[in-house]
Amino acid sequence: MDAPLPAPDALIRPWRTATLVASLVAAAELVLLLVAAVLLLAKPLSHAVRRQAEAAAFSTAAKKKKAAVTPIRHVPQVTAKARLPRSKTSIWVLNGNGQNGAAGAEAARLGSRGYPIRGTGNASRTDYATTVVMYRPGYRGEGLRLARDMHLKAVGPLDGIKTPALHGAKLVVLLGAS
Repeated sequence: MDAPLPAPDALIRPWRTATLVASLVAAAELVLLLVAAVLLLAKPLSHAVRRQAEAAAFSTAAKKKKAAVTPIRHVPQVTAKARLPRSKTSIWVLNGNGQNGAAGAEAARLGSRGYPIRGTGNASRTDYATTVVMYRPGYRGEGLRLARDMHLKAVGPLDGIKTPALHGAKLVVLLGAS
């Protein structure tokens, strides 16, 4: 006699189990592929995002800096000779670059060159790009000499600083980033 046929459930069960196992293996492979993709793409993607953020920040800072810079008026080049010796040309040094101790360090250098220092302090802003020598009316020659001693090109009359705030100083050195 022929062997009896297995029940229909017995034929279906191995296929269900095999399908379930194959689906679980495929899901695990998908998760592993996603993790590998994230690991491979994360570093270049983070560098690209960082470069974009830095570029945006620097362009915003440059726009603000351009908007904040006050143009120096060009004074006709008249040769002016210093009337006072260095020992009688007092200076007020202002820190406009935000670096701690910059005004004190520059005051010490200028003092060693023979200039009397009336005082040091912080400028109203800390984002000046260039160091500037400013002079009181009648002391242009002394301002030009100080700028020459400091190897600077930016020299101009007092701009935005009232004479009484200088406490008797003839010149102001406004320290910038360069």
